[in-house]
This record gives sequence, C-alpha cells and structure tokens, in this order.
Amino acid sequence: MAHSLDMKVFQHARPGRWRQRLWWTLWSLLVVLGVALGAWQWERGEQKRAYLAQLEAAPALVDPREVPPEGSRLTLSGEYLADKTLFLDNRTHEGRLGVAPLTPLRGDDGHVWLVQRGFLETGTSRADPEVATPKGRVTLRGRWQAAGDGAPLFGPNREGARLQRIELDAWSLDFAHAGWLHLEEGPGALPGWWSPSVMPPSRHVGYAVQWWGLALAALVVMVLGGRCMGRHPDEIPAEDRS
Repeated sequence: MAHSLDMKVFQHARPGRWRQRLWWTLWSLLVVLGVALGAWQWERGEQKRAYLAQLEAAPALVDPREVPPEGSRLTLSGEYLADKTLFLDNRTHEGRLGVAPLTPLRGDDGHVWLVQRGFLETGTSRADPEVATPKGRVTLRGRWQAAGDGAPLFGPNREGARLQRIELDAWSLDFAHAGWLHLEEGPGALPGWWSPSVMPPSRHVGYAVQWWGLALAALVVMVLGGRCMGRHPDEIPAEDRS
C-alpha cells in the first residue's frame, strides 16, 4: 500500500510541477514584454522632445547653398517645374481624402528643390490629379524636412502620377539636397496637412506608463497565482490515503 501511495503522489505531483513552470514562464514573458514596450514608448517620447527642441532652434535661411538643418524655415526663390509635378497619395485633411502635389522648383542659382505644396482634394477617384501651378518667378517660405526612412511599401511606389511615399529618385532631376520643403507661404500653396510631429511626447509617456502598469499587474498575478499553486498541489484521491 505504501508503494502504491508513493507512485500516486509522484503521478500527481509531476503534472503539478509542469503547470507551475508553465505558469511562471508565461507570466514572466508578459512582464518582460510590458517593461520592454514601456521603455520603448518612453524612448520615443524622449526622441520626440529632442526633435521638437531641434525644430524650435532651427534657423531661418534664404536660398541656402549648404544642407539646411532639419526643420529650418527656408525662403526660396525660383520657378516651378510644373510639368514635373507628382502627387503624394492618400492624404487626409479635415476628414477629406486627397493628395499632396509635389512640384520641383528651380532656384535662381540653378539648384533644384522639391516642394510639397499642401492638400488637394480628390475624393475616391483614382484618375491622375491635376493642379494649377503658378508660372514665372516665385518666392516661397516653408519648413525643411530631410529625407529619411519612409513607411514600408507593399507594392510599387509609383502608380501613374501618384507616389505612395516621397522618394527623390521618382524624378529624373539632380536635387540640391536630400529632402523637401513643406510649403507654408507663397504662390501655389494649398491647405496644409503636414505637421512636424504627429504624436506629442506626452502621449508616448502615457503609453509607457500604461505598459508598465500592465507589467506590474502581470507581476502581481504571477506571484500570487504561483504561491497558490505551490500551497495547493493536486490532491491525492481520498481512497488512496487509507
């Protein structure tokens, strides 16, 4: 009878230990994930703060020859290359669907700049958009954005005159610098849809706190549940205890 009892204890304790290990493993992963995502959001908030500070400190430049610092307020003079206009697809403004005309500008010094002119409503039509472009010499003012890594593409970037993201190699032109001007004032300007920072730093901090709160809650559940499982292993049937 003693041997039979020992075997029963072994058989019941073994699955209990596996359940405990599985419990601690799964909840530990949730805790680590919450901490990691919180740290990532916190870092994103710091990056946004630094970026906004950089924009505030960015200079105002007139027809610069060197690469403008990110966020610089530029004044450019020259002539639009209207026939080179392409359109950044899938823009929204005040609940409306449209595109952003992208028109190169040949400066007075011969350098070519890309100008993002604002929002043009198209609705759901997939026909190539059309936009009026001023002729002759113009003076433009806007914010400079350096080219960087864009959103991932799931197919070709260009469809007719539409682009899914801004890539300078879509034009057969020698641009002065890798980036573009977001037009704010001057001929050819349309309603603005672009802003330097879509999500404020405080939002990232809020997300970080939420993730850390979830990680703490998971830690509490993990510890309390683990203790309960340790205090109450699978019970041996009553008839086997005699």
